[in-house]
Amino acid sequence: MAQRPNILWYCSDQQRFDTIGALNNPYINTPRLDSFMKESITFEYAFCQSPICTPSRSSFLTGMYPSALGVNGNGNDTWPHYFEQRLLPNILSRAGYHCGLVGKLHLAGAANARENRVNDGYDYFKYSHAPKGPNDFGHDYAEWLRHQGEDPKTLLLEYNKMDSYRKGAKEKNFGGVYKPTEVSDNIPSHLHQTFWCTEQSIKFIDKNHRENQPWMLSVNPFDPHPPFDPPYEYFKGYDSEAMPGAHFELHDLEHQQKLADANVDFQSKPQHPDLWDHKLIQAAYYAMIEQVDHEFGRLIDHLNATGKKDNTIIVFMSDHGEALCDHGLLLKGCRFIEGLTRVPLMVSWPKRYQQDIVSNALVELIDLVPTILDAAEIETPYWVQGRPLTGILKGLKLKHREFVRSEFFGAINYPDQTHATMYRDSKWKFISYHGKDLFELYDLENDPWEHNDLSECPDHQIVLMNLMQKSFDAAIRATPPDAPRNMPF
Repeated sequence: MAQRPNILWYCSDQQRFDTIGALNNPYINTPRLDSFMKESITFEYAFCQSPICTPSRSSFLTGMYPSALGVNGNGNDTWPHYFEQRLLPNILSRAGYHCGLVGKLHLAGAANARENRVNDGYDYFKYSHAPKGPNDFGHDYAEWLRHQGEDPKTLLLEYNKMDSYRKGAKEKNFGGVYKPTEVSDNIPSHLHQTFWCTEQSIKFIDKNHRENQPWMLSVNPFDPHPPFDPPYEYFKGYDSEAMPGAHFELHDLEHQQKLADANVDFQSKPQHPDLWDHKLIQAAYYAMIEQVDHEFGRLIDHLNATGKKDNTIIVFMSDHGEALCDHGLLLKGCRFIEGLTRVPLMVSWPKRYQQDIVSNALVELIDLVPTILDAAEIETPYWVQGRPLTGILKGLKLKHREFVRSEFFGAINYPDQTHATMYRDSKWKFISYHGKDLFELYDLENDPWEHNDLSECPDHQIVLMNLMQKSFDAAIRATPPDAPRNMPF
């Protein structure tokens, strides 16, 4: 067997697909991701399986749909221990990998910035769910701050004043960005959780460089997850007035209000983007992503310095997107707009994979588990529902999936506990809000930002019914696979 590759899996939090400079966004500064694109296959049409943290992360760490796992929402007390062997780091650790996690995990609820762990396979574990409120002793990021001579409670005072970012969103003032200045910064970049993630990751890489053991490192900064609070070092480079602002048309409000009146769950109420101060939010959000870009680049530089980069699979992605005031919405919830379900995805392995390719293939985040297992020459277990991206990565094929799907099954602890599904192919997006007699249908070729719902248009009823059937069939095929059968009957 050839030497197994190392795996650096970098997952930002709540980053939209359209936030990479080299992917036709002239308003954001991402020089390291732009450079990384030249070494990677970049998937322009990668989709998460749920637009909420826990079901998405559970899904892409197992290669299974959230509903197949039964992990559908945030706030669960613990992750199902009977599925712990299905977590990728557990599979890799049993195959001889040294597996580490830095930053956020969020397979379970994280009250008080902590969560109950199962046997997840990570033996190097430097945990920080979020920069806000980690004051308990034993919280790794808080302990690190103390070692820097900082009192976490004082440094994070503004966070601790917040009851919750969802409450702020509903009161309309959450769009009130934590706007830093030269004399009144948010958390400075050298004390930020995103910086800390890099520092802990370098320690892990150095340890395994000395021991020459194959490794998998999962790096999970909290940025650019709200609150929108970039360090001044990055925010100063963005002029909010020069931002393009949200994708919005005035009739979007009527449509979104219809969904809100039907109690379809979301973390904010629809309102005109100007009331959110959407350009300022966008500037702050982009500044947070620029810090992620810088820290990701530091890890790439360190891999080069250790001579490990050529035999390291590097994945850059995010767990889901952010509404960012598109259609008059902020944050996330039960909507399947492109800004929420479509995420950045870049994959690099200089020894084996193509470079400097932008793929328009439809892919799902559950496809990463079988891709990594294939690269490590580990048999893919029967339960994995994703499909390996190996053919595209090696230049053997151009297409991958005919469609992608995403789910929202009571994902946030809101009264309605909305259930909904998305079916999307290269032309159409069909959404069903189950039990509400509500649907959405978008012609993505002619309406890429989904301003015109065609579900009630008489001319599109045949298309609607056809996609409804396809969506139903896809949902049935997404049920948990049976274990292999040894009997002929």
